[in-house]
Amino acid sequence: MPPTARCLILACGNTLRTDDGLGPWLANRAATYFADRDEVRILARQQWTPDLAEDLAQARAALFLDCSVASAPGEISLLPVEPSTMSALYGVHHLDAASLLALSRDLYGVFPARALQLTVGAGSLALGESFSPTVTAALAVLQARLIQSTEELLALA
Repeated sequence: MPPTARCLILACGNTLRTDDGLGPWLANRAATYFADRDEVRILARQQWTPDLAEDLAQARAALFLDCSVASAPGEISLLPVEPSTMSALYGVHHLDAASLLALSRDLYGVFPARALQLTVGAGSLALGESFSPTVTAALAVLQARLIQSTEELLALA
């Protein structure tokens, strides 16, 4: 399966749950910034589902975007992602980044050579369409890290 994008950006989040909408917000910023760059493909969903494994199999690099409930509110994290060592659970409706990479490996025999996950700790997941103060304060840095990370992945892909 030949690559269709040098870098695939996969965003996850619910725009009606305050900070959970961060992934789609970042995906919109990436779509604007990389609008004229065919080597970047951007997909935003409420959750990561098994069908995205095919898109990953066609990418040389991947950047996953999401908020985190495991990090302190407003804390930005950029970490490498490797495929899960266990086969992906095929009956689930929502997967994490490592499981999606494993599913791509298991179904298609390939996965992106380099994958990163950019997150920020959620300050609130309550109903609402605006970000919490801690995430709002981190938006400029997040946007810069998004662009920088994507450019670095493109250079390596």
